[in-house]
Amino acid sequence: MMAFGDAIRVKTRREIDAMREASRHVAEVLLELRELTKPGVTTGELDQHARKAIRKRGVESSFLGYGPYGLPPYPGVLCVSVNDEVVHGIPGSRELGEGDIVSLDFGAACEGYHGDSAVTLALGPVPAVAQKLVDVTRDALDRAIEQMVPGKRLSDIGHAVQVRAESEGFSVVRQFVGHGIGREMHEPPQIPNYGPAGRGPRLRPGMVFAIEPMVTAGSPDVEILEDEWTAVTADGSLAAHFEHTILITENGPEVLTRVPGSH
Repeated sequence: MMAFGDAIRVKTRREIDAMREASRHVAEVLLELRELTKPGVTTGELDQHARKAIRKRGVESSFLGYGPYGLPPYPGVLCVSVNDEVVHGIPGSRELGEGDIVSLDFGAACEGYHGDSAVTLALGPVPAVAQKLVDVTRDALDRAIEQMVPGKRLSDIGHAVQVRAESEGFSVVRQFVGHGIGREMHEPPQIPNYGPAGRGPRLRPGMVFAIEPMVTAGSPDVEILEDEWTAVTADGSLAAHFEHTILITENGPEVLTRVPGSH
């Protein structure tokens, strides 16, 4: 449900500076993880690298111990979701293989303010539909970011994702949404990746959102595994996930979690 009634905080310059720093660390760690994500590596090894990077950089994990709505505390600093896993895959002993598509979702906080980003990678040759799914989901995020200019409406963001994904025959997950971000990792408003354009509050400079298309090659329906975190496609189809933390400025969107080499 789109929470248009919730207040959207406009960040101060000091808050924005802290979020820029947190987001830079997130982007740089994700670049390190992308280089390590290869066939033969376990998802737990990726999480261990992310833990070391957090300690080295002196930032805090946004994910470790997070447990809203009565969920058990999340046990990792990284979400690693493989193939039909949409989001929130818990890292462990699973070994990645050639042909997998792998989503890495990572968040960190600096001076109490968060940055959040995700990328989906194709390992080696993958089926054509898998590569197309990854490419379209990445492009859907870019189309959404293009809408993030002062004066546009909040729903224009998700509408852009839906149009791009569905134009290629893919489905947009309804159960999970983008969100405001700042002192809390999840702040109002919720930002679905679907819906009509031209609705909701107008976008203003100083608003910061985490936009994250989650797109499947089949049905949009998802199920939650027994670990209470991992979300998988109900029909076993492939899923891809991209995310950036974006600041709205007078001059348009500033992607805080993008550094040279990022998606």
